[in-house]
Amino acid sequence: MNRVALKNLETLKRDGRWYLAGPMSGYPDFNRPAFHEAAARLRAQGLIVVNPAEIRGDEDCEWDDWMRAALHCLLGCHAVVFLPGWEFSRGAQLEYMVATGLEMPVFEYRDGEITPLVVQTARRSGGIR
Repeated sequence: MNRVALKNLETLKRDGRWYLAGPMSGYPDFNRPAFHEAAARLRAQGLIVVNPAEIRGDEDCEWDDWMRAALHCLLGCHAVVFLPGWEFSRGAQLEYMVATGLEMPVFEYRDGEITPLVVQTARRSGGIR
């Protein structure tokens, strides 16, 4: 599970900045409605939410330009909340790798609620550990 103890969750909710991560590419309107809905519901719960769907920029920018801007926002946060479908998103997978590499707490968003994100990984013998 996350390195943040559950007793610290209330402090994180009160004082932390929460980054939203999820699939955007290939979705109508870049999945902004899902991001905006999640941000609104989490903000109504008192969380400080950083929503990458609110990043302003030229719609003609390349994926890597948007990703650099999103990662810049992520690095200023204390925890990451992953929207449904994130597992199939190249960008959200990168955000997951950065967040877990920096030992940031990660959560999943479902129906207005956040819970610790548990990712099952297959064990492989040999190779780099």
